[in-house]
Amino acid sequence: MDIINVNKTKAILKKRSVYVSLSLAFIVMMLFFPNEGKFPYEYHKGRPWMYETLVAPIDFPILKTDAELFAEKDAAASKVVPYYIYDESVGLEQQNALAHLQVRYSIPSDLERELQDALRHIYEEGIIPDKSELSPSRTSYVIVQREKRATEVLLTDLYTVASAWQYVKNDIFINMPQYNADSLLTLYGVDKLVQPNLLFSQQNTDLLHKEAMDYISPTKGMVYSGQLIVTQGETITAEIQQLLDSYKAEYELSYGYTGNIWQLYFAHVFICIVVLLLVYVTIYFVNFNILTESNRFNFILLVVLMAFMATAVARQLEPHFMYMVPYAVFALYMMAFFRNRLVFPIYMISLLPLLVISENGIELYMLNLVAGGIALVSFSFLYRGWLQFLNSLLIFVGMFILHMAFRMMEGGVFEVANYRIISFIFCNAFLVVAAYPLVFLLEKIFMLVSVATLKDLSDTNNRLLQELARKAPGTFQHSLQVANLAERAVLAIRGNSRLVKVGAMYHDIGKINNPQCFIENQAPGVQYHKDLSPQESAKEIIRHVADGVEIAKKHNLPQIVIDFITSHHGRSQTAYFYMQYCNNGGDPANTADFTYQGTLPTAKEQVVVMMADAVEAASRTLKDYSAESISKLVEGITSQRINDSQLAMADISIKEINIVKAVFKKHLQEIYHARIAYPPKKEESGTSKRDVLVNEDTE
Repeated sequence: MDIINVNKTKAILKKRSVYVSLSLAFIVMMLFFPNEGKFPYEYHKGRPWMYETLVAPIDFPILKTDAELFAEKDAAASKVVPYYIYDESVGLEQQNALAHLQVRYSIPSDLERELQDALRHIYEEGIIPDKSELSPSRTSYVIVQREKRATEVLLTDLYTVASAWQYVKNDIFINMPQYNADSLLTLYGVDKLVQPNLLFSQQNTDLLHKEAMDYISPTKGMVYSGQLIVTQGETITAEIQQLLDSYKAEYELSYGYTGNIWQLYFAHVFICIVVLLLVYVTIYFVNFNILTESNRFNFILLVVLMAFMATAVARQLEPHFMYMVPYAVFALYMMAFFRNRLVFPIYMISLLPLLVISENGIELYMLNLVAGGIALVSFSFLYRGWLQFLNSLLIFVGMFILHMAFRMMEGGVFEVANYRIISFIFCNAFLVVAAYPLVFLLEKIFMLVSVATLKDLSDTNNRLLQELARKAPGTFQHSLQVANLAERAVLAIRGNSRLVKVGAMYHDIGKINNPQCFIENQAPGVQYHKDLSPQESAKEIIRHVADGVEIAKKHNLPQIVIDFITSHHGRSQTAYFYMQYCNNGGDPANTADFTYQGTLPTAKEQVVVMMADAVEAASRTLKDYSAESISKLVEGITSQRINDSQLAMADISIKEINIVKAVFKKHLQEIYHARIAYPPKKEESGTSKRDVLVNEDTE
């Protein structure tokens, strides 16, 4: 087995496609790598300044904190000034209407003149609706546009409809006391002549509000070159942190990277090479077989690239957007096709660019590391229907708690910015579940087999297995027993149990075409091979492998499952008919007619199915199910497979073979355990009754 590993290592080192894929991945990473330097200091509020005393090398403005900006914007929002447009036509129409009323009701001319003066006055001042859009508690003035000029007008200088009508009545009461103002004016319908002539403009109000918000300055002072910012060892307070944040913003905006640009490129090259090399080395030591399969290796590289590109793009758009990138879904993509012992190390490597590209890389790295760990564990249990959304809740809770822990480490409080980031974290957790169905597209593109597909294939209610159960019930039961036996064995050697189960259930699917050819399906009294020669019988038996491949392709079974069909007999012989042929005087050298034309197993899962198939079938011929006879059977079949070189290409160690044999022996002993024969029941009279023996499983 060690020789096989050495040969595979040499083959991997010579495999050009691996280096081509790594080179392409390197080019993509370099193209997406942000071409800018990183601020040379890392700092957190409440911690000491670990660097030399920092003196401002340039002039820069002091930025307001998010809380200060929010407070100013909230104050500006509370002072929304309504915008009204003066409509002169309203007053003219109502004055004309008064003239018509004078004719209609014969209003005295002196009263009509006084009313005209009163109406002219209130319309010139301006009337707003009683239920206007302004809130007197939040503003003391409004903007009024007359013709093309807009001016600020105090609310006390304007009339509402009610106050304007009150003014008209008071004017008549004072200047024309001989008339009963209340009853007479209402009788004439003068109250209906008081209408608002200031029309509210929502568009202009919103425009004024936007301009007011835009006028809020993001800065509150200046730091000049040579001014002290922080001394070495000094604890970073909120004020010092704001100075450092302001310097950092100015540095990244206008000061930027000051070194040689080629030095920056070289740093990027080195980082990309390290990340890709870590991916390669991890795969090599965990499961180097992946390096021989281009589709699986390229899939892992794509996942790493997707994480890298998401980081780079989010950094360019808005640094806080990196809180919203669902990195954990990349771990789930890999979990669908690979085992966790490979998935988590690769996932950790794919997050490394966060430490280099993002501003607060340590926090982001830890947050997404926790999210990925939670996703890998929870998705193993919560993967059906609405339960998937519980994964989002668990991921959000984990990330939220860790985010709050970082804030408490800095001695901060729940500021406004935190709530924005928390909303991004919530989106992150939701997108992990929302983006997961993309795995089925990736499955088709890379021609892989996901865990979900294996679960569907192992469902005994699917059409092909139901057909096997109907046409070849004995083979179906045999396949189930082989699946149980192989699954237990492969778990003991840390193989892919789901794949083994599916491979075992479909390994004899070719027997559907001719079920009576095989003894497990023959009805009582039927002897299919009675009139056939040993060569003809062997041909019929051997054909079930080719038939199985044909049926599997017809039903679009994955190639990895078809490999179990072709390898479960390897290049072995139909020993029964070969011995019958030799005993009948045949030439022992003529083994071709009795040899399966399959492939030798390469994966340990295929080896386990081959051995489980032979052991399960042979165990049915035992007459004595003692531990000794079962052990002898398992040892004999295993030794025969090894001696016949059926495992020559298999990636399995002697130690693993011994573990598999031990599991087989234990499992068969549990199946074929001893039975209890119950004593015959006697009649009460003491005379014998017909004895009845009942065999039952021991409890």
